[in-house]
Amino acid sequence: MAGDRSPGVFLCRRRFGLLLLATAAAGLCGGVSGVKNPSCHEVRTAFQIRQIGPLKLVPDVPTADSNLQICQHKVQTCCTRKMEESYQAAVRRERMENIQTLNFELKYMIVGHITAFQAAFESLLRFAENHTTSLFETVYRSMSKEAAEPVKELFTDISLYLLGAQTTVESVLFRFFDSLFPLVYSRLINPGMASLSEEYTECLRLTRQDINPFGLCSKEAVTKLEKSLWASRTFNQALGIGIEVLNATEHATLTKECSRALVKMQYCPHCQGLTLIRPCEGYCLNVMRGCFASISELDSQWREYIYTLEYLTNEMAGSYDLEAALLGIRNSINDAILHAQLNGPHLSATVDKVCGQPEEKEVKPLPDNIVQAKEVTETQALTMTHSNTLSNKRSSLPLKSSKNDKSRSLKKIAREFINYMKRSRTLYASLTERLCDGDLVMKDSSTCWNGEDVVESYTSRVVTNGMKAQINNPELKVRGMDPHVSNLIAKLQQFNQGATEKTNLKSERMAIRDGGSGNGMNEEVGSSGECDDEDGCQGSGERSLTKDVLGAGPEDRNEPKPTVRKVDTTTTASVKSSPKHKVDSSNMGNRASSSLLFIITALAVLWHSLL
Repeated sequence: MAGDRSPGVFLCRRRFGLLLLATAAAGLCGGVSGVKNPSCHEVRTAFQIRQIGPLKLVPDVPTADSNLQICQHKVQTCCTRKMEESYQAAVRRERMENIQTLNFELKYMIVGHITAFQAAFESLLRFAENHTTSLFETVYRSMSKEAAEPVKELFTDISLYLLGAQTTVESVLFRFFDSLFPLVYSRLINPGMASLSEEYTECLRLTRQDINPFGLCSKEAVTKLEKSLWASRTFNQALGIGIEVLNATEHATLTKECSRALVKMQYCPHCQGLTLIRPCEGYCLNVMRGCFASISELDSQWREYIYTLEYLTNEMAGSYDLEAALLGIRNSINDAILHAQLNGPHLSATVDKVCGQPEEKEVKPLPDNIVQAKEVTETQALTMTHSNTLSNKRSSLPLKSSKNDKSRSLKKIAREFINYMKRSRTLYASLTERLCDGDLVMKDSSTCWNGEDVVESYTSRVVTNGMKAQINNPELKVRGMDPHVSNLIAKLQQFNQGATEKTNLKSERMAIRDGGSGNGMNEEVGSSGECDDEDGCQGSGERSLTKDVLGAGPEDRNEPKPTVRKVDTTTTASVKSSPKHKVDSSNMGNRASSSLLFIITALAVLWHSLL
């Protein structure tokens, strides 16, 4: 034991240790081929495999190149100035490819759902158009041919609105009612009227909003349709914005400082023949967080964007159900026509004052099933119309009722989409970690590259994401925000704020966050992707009964509800009177009073003759 501690033995051990260190250092300086025959063969191989540039740029043996700008070492090197330039182009290309790979699944999902949503919109619009056209073909046959074009234009305008056209739901529906009024006036209110001249038809069109033949029905139609169309339109716009943001991050411009830092991290070890060594994890995070500091600032607005998508999906599956809204256009039009018929005499008098009287010609008598707005038969005709309407409602199944037709369900597509999108909420918060994941860094190895040498661990400070944190980044200097990314952030912010101002989105976001359920869907609609009558999503196969999260709006509470009463074998519909319909009630009351007075007078004459 004493001999082991002797100065001679200690000196031998020290010399042996120094010899090992010298051998290792000589191996690093001379490349992987050994000390006696230094070569750049391994560097050349890596240069070729990664397709960095022409092989002629790589020297055969290490040289003392003093022109290097990035990979500056005191020892001989296998790199040249031209190689550094090729390395800079390579790291820019590799980072773009890395981000494209990370975004591929998400981008593919969004693009696929854009196509699916547009196909579902088109299918639903065609179905709703046919559903509305059938109203004229079965109930108002005298004007069915002439009404076909306005109905087609109506749904074309709705389609353009959903795709983002600069128009409003009110202008779309009012334009339709402007075209509908001349037909109703000449075919239903005055069925014996001759074909109207272009001048007279234009007069009726222009004065429709002033005469207001459809009462509140036209405005109520706008109210019912506006919210649902807005939610679907906004959702469609949101998908386009998401694609734009992803494309911008894939093609983000790397600064000169970033390119140099990436070359230093990835390829400077090659210059010393260390083609297998990889960067330390903390070192990689610092470089990536400095390079993508601007993109990481998208994080907060991207999270709000996902919350907005979640809210819109929730509304599209609930109170803003587009399917129920579009299929309800038929009922809104029918109500408007009935209102105009009830006020036929008053409308005729008003039109005569404004547009004058058109030239009358004898026309063929109308079929028996056309509703005649005459004093004696008016009540019976309205009863028949309501009976036909109710029958049509029951026989016309809405689009979503076919459970086997999965491809047409907007709700199912929306649910699948948002369940995936919620997983991308931290897309930009975790971007740098994902870029440093995988084969790029050394996680389980005892040694790694720190930018200068091979070490056991990275000892410099690791900064967090964001522009402010980069002040303390030891690896590169970040000068400011990328202007293009700043524009993207502003665009996302504008979209999120617009959705918040239009709806009660702020309170809904709080509910989503506090609830912690993570599914972002109302309990009423469930998570199975189906919505049956038993779930409360559909009433009598015609309209959604799922209420808004915050309850029914004032217009829903004040809207008069139709009451159906069966008398013998004839179904009649009596509308409860409300402040909106005082004029109609008074007209009906006047007619009833006149009939009652006539009956009393007849009885009095009969009684007097008997005496």
